Amino acid sequence: MPDRDTVSYNTMIQGCVRNRNLSAARQLFDEMPHRDTVSWNTLISAYAECGRVELARQTFDATPNKNSISWNGLLAAYVQNGRLDDARKLFDSNPHWEAVSWNAMIAGYVRRKRLVDAQLLFDRMPRRDIISWNTMISGYAQNGDIAEARQLFEISPNKDVFTWTAMVSGYAQNGMMEEARRVFNEMPDRNSVSWNAMIGAYMQCGNVGEARQLFEAMRCRNISSWNTMVTGYAQAGMIEDARRVFDEMPQRDSVSWAAMIAGYSQSGFSEEALRLFLEMGRNGERVNRSSFTCALSTCGDNAMLECGKQLHGRLVKAGYGLGCFVGNALIAMYFKCGSIDEASMAFKEMKEKDVVSWNTMIAGYARHGFGNEALQVFDQMRTKGIKPDDVTMVGVLSACGHTGLVDKGIAYFNSMHKEFGVSPKAEHYTCMIDLLGRAGRLAEAQALIRDMPMEPDATMWGALLGASRIHKNSKLGEKAAEKIFEMEPENSGMYVLLSNMYASSKKWTDVGKLRKIMQERGVKKVPGFSWIEVKNVVHSFSVGDLVHPEKEKIYAFLEELDMKMKTAGYLSATEMILHDVEEEEKEHLLKYHSEKLAVAFGILNVPPGRPLRVIKNLRVCQDCHNAIKYISAIEDRLIILRDSNRFHHFNGGSCSCGDYW
Repeated sequence: MPDRDTVSYNTMIQGCVRNRNLSAARQLFDEMPHRDTVSWNTLISAYAECGRVELARQTFDATPNKNSISWNGLLAAYVQNGRLDDARKLFDSNPHWEAVSWNAMIAGYVRRKRLVDAQLLFDRMPRRDIISWNTMISGYAQNGDIAEARQLFEISPNKDVFTWTAMVSGYAQNGMMEEARRVFNEMPDRNSVSWNAMIGAYMQCGNVGEARQLFEAMRCRNISSWNTMVTGYAQAGMIEDARRVFDEMPQRDSVSWAAMIAGYSQSGFSEEALRLFLEMGRNGERVNRSSFTCALSTCGDNAMLECGKQLHGRLVKAGYGLGCFVGNALIAMYFKCGSIDEASMAFKEMKEKDVVSWNTMIAGYARHGFGNEALQVFDQMRTKGIKPDDVTMVGVLSACGHTGLVDKGIAYFNSMHKEFGVSPKAEHYTCMIDLLGRAGRLAEAQALIRDMPMEPDATMWGALLGASRIHKNSKLGEKAAEKIFEMEPENSGMYVLLSNMYASSKKWTDVGKLRKIMQERGVKKVPGFSWIEVKNVVHSFSVGDLVHPEKEKIYAFLEELDMKMKTAGYLSATEMILHDVEEEEKEHLLKYHSEKLAVAFGILNVPPGRPLRVIKNLRVCQDCHNAIKYISAIEDRLIILRDSNRFHHFNGGSCSCGDYW
């Protein structure tokens, strides 16, 4: 009989574990005058749940009186963290496993898509229960082998509602909606999971009408049913219908709120998304990780740094600040808002980092043009033993491309399969075409397109077109544009790139022909917008904006700036105007571009010494890039501009891109 002191200690340790405070749990464990099997097993399970597999193993080895819970705790540590070969060695070392342990091992194989190993173990089982059958049936169904799933389903000695639901979900996930509905209709008993699986399947395949009919016919609606409808409508872009269902819900949970917030955010209603996030907190609903992530993403997409900082404070208080899921969103938000130092600090403060954390840092530095810093993070990642993946190498190659590190980029591209097991995919080839093209090595870029093992897509030809514009190679640019227009005849951005190239060479006849083609094809140029956040309010500007309440002050200030800039040596890049008009008119057209209006508004309204953060939905033009360099020196301001391609940090008359963009 354990003494009262041991029971008290065990209770305290379990409390620390539930609150994921491993260090406190371990400290209590080490202080215990007497330990029983419960004490050891609690610590093994705690390490398993938190991914500390080696510590779980050390604790298991030190456990004096192991029981089935001890063995299952270590097995769970291996299985849950994907170390299936270690789990199998442990499994084979003990002939006395219960059915639950066999099922855990099989489920581990299924999750890792090792169905052959799962089947072999299933065949060896001395006694199978319904969970064993359901695990194998759902495993085959979810991995696309619906015929094998159906065969097991037919011979299964016992079928419960989960067996039937596994088949419904399997057919639905493989796009076989008629079969899914047939099995659903044949089910002897249905529960809310069955109904939700069918409703969710219809939503995912875009059949909103069938989903709605099933939902309305459903008598056993639960909160998951309502959430399925809200999520489905939101993902389909039917945000008003999603909100209607959300408002009708008899009860909501954190998933309901997160689905609605994500819907608003993904549909471009950033203010509604943030308003709902705040309302969620006021209603007393515990804000979950998904809601924080959506809100942070919204702040990042709109460069709302002050709002993002407030969210950072709230999530730290909520205890989410150091986890990967929210931590990665926090890093991305700071990078998108142009705050590199705070992104780096958030990364350093994370106690747990996954490959996404490292990838976010590499990609963030790359987009800001800090190629050397991106490669330093890449080196640290490898030193820590984190294996690079496809996304990592896109970030690395992008970093080299944005910074002119051509030879390094080529070396990484040529060695990434041998060193890291990453086979080049379309996005890697696009990075290389862009890298070679920016450096003026157009012949090599063309050779890469010609010799790569896949057909080039519009993005690759777009990279070559952009390089042709930079290096004024009209012939190559026309060839690239022709390929793009075959694949994406309504891609207005590529028409503009080609027009810019013609205009810079004063080929006004070609500009006119291209404009006529755009009219005939119904292609409309995407209007340029820029915006800036000031005192938690986002101010948006279009070229020649006449609706902003402070337009008169802004235009007057720009006139003053223009005089100072010209005195300092600024010359308008009038060759970028796509019209054959007088130079004076060209200068006037350039003077009131949206990014200049946003910068001027920022200088007038943001206290001196604080950086300005401006976003543009298109690529910044050459003239604005040049002008903002002068403005940064004249006004002694750090101006961070995020365009559709990358970040530019203007300070003291120069840009972080080194004019290599």
